[in-house]
Amino acid sequence: MNNPGRTQQHGIPAHSSKELGPAWVNGLALVVWLTVAVSAFLPFALDTSPWDAVTLRVPGNQGNWWHALVGAPFFLAFPMVWLRLRSLFAEHPSTTLVRRILWTASGLSICGTMLVEVPFLLHMAGTSAWQRLIVLGLGFGIIFCSAAILITRRSRLAPIQACMVGIDTAYLANTALCLVVYSDATGSLGSRLGWVVSMVIVWPILLELVWILFRRYSEIANV
Repeated sequence: MNNPGRTQQHGIPAHSSKELGPAWVNGLALVVWLTVAVSAFLPFALDTSPWDAVTLRVPGNQGNWWHALVGAPFFLAFPMVWLRLRSLFAEHPSTTLVRRILWTASGLSICGTMLVEVPFLLHMAGTSAWQRLIVLGLGFGIIFCSAAILITRRSRLAPIQACMVGIDTAYLANTALCLVVYSDATGSLGSRLGWVVSMVIVWPILLELVWILFRRYSEIANV
């Protein structure tokens, strides 16, 4: 039976504890994103974490806008943790303001990742040809494919689900780039522990993205 108290947009509620799947799915996703949040402070390469990159504390005093833009999307984990907590405990709908803030954060991160791709487009990144091809393919590929699928399936998603697609896309596009660029970084495991964690964690996040985009809304619309 439909709940008449829910906020509607094109017949789809703005947010409820059921929209993002069963409680066990939200619980697992919460664990995944908590791990991502922790990884933002773990050394990704050369004892440098995303937090170090954002604060421009890069070895050799080489911190610049490129490093800041690369590090920033890792912190999308925090709004996603908040969303997953809401999905477990909150019943009232998310507000339009909240969704606009989430879209703004995702959009800025995606724009930042596209700017990060510019040195690779201009053959200025100092990477091999295959690395450049993979970086460009993954970075732009994830963004454009996700956007195309979102546009075609937008009417089947609740507004907060679409926001989560934006966050997943922004995080995956940036992290895929980082995994390739720093795949041959030297150093001990401890100096690149964030890279190892990210290499594992991107797969459940990719699964989350596919789950949201392709799960039939009719499964939860009449709860």
